[in-house]
Amino acid sequence: MTRIKVCGLREPEHALVAVAAGADFVGVIFAPMSSRRVTPEQARAVARAVVDYPAEGPRPRVVGIFVNEQPQEINRLADFCGLDLIQLSGDEPWTFGEQIARPVIKALRVPAEQRPADLGAELAGEAPAVYQRQGHLLLESHVAGRFGGTGQSLDWELAAAVGQRFPFFLSGGLRPDNVAQAVLRVRPWGVDVSSGVETGGKKDPDKIRAFIHAVRALDRADTPQAVSP
Repeated sequence: MTRIKVCGLREPEHALVAVAAGADFVGVIFAPMSSRRVTPEQARAVARAVVDYPAEGPRPRVVGIFVNEQPQEINRLADFCGLDLIQLSGDEPWTFGEQIARPVIKALRVPAEQRPADLGAELAGEAPAVYQRQGHLLLESHVAGRFGGTGQSLDWELAAAVGQRFPFFLSGGLRPDNVAQAVLRVRPWGVDVSSGVETGGKKDPDKIRAFIHAVRALDRADTPQAVSP
């Protein structure tokens, strides 16, 4: 099953739309430069709504997204807001995650000219420590001066080559109308969306549902059906 992360949530009701539709992760952004930035109180309200949702299986995990923040402040906000995981989307070194009290999603901004072999070599040396701490990787396109949220697609061919060895979230440029194609081409462990489920800069419940439905429909089509004797 492809994991789904809906990011940039600011309202509990939008988080609940994502949860009800089948999202596995919901993300709240603390980065000061983001138009989707939340206050600690807003993030706490989103997390509480997710925790209180009456789900039968494992509940979705709440992710806090930070950019070049101090580890003490990250840990403090994670405790206050009730976060499950921390996403590091800045220039933090790989070892930074060792100072974080929760599992980390390490986001990598991949330049267009990046060679799969070079990226694979970096991940081979650094990714195992992330996985050992129950963390994850996220790959997105590099845009100068931006820390995620660009809406620009990563090179799917490069991502597919890397994904044969390393599970990761595919992020950037994904929408309800192209996410199934992306999953088929790349076969990522998970997909991450924010601007692709917005209208006029705000989360659109219909687009959230459509995005998740597109992924789940593909998952069902890819699952071998039991054959009756």
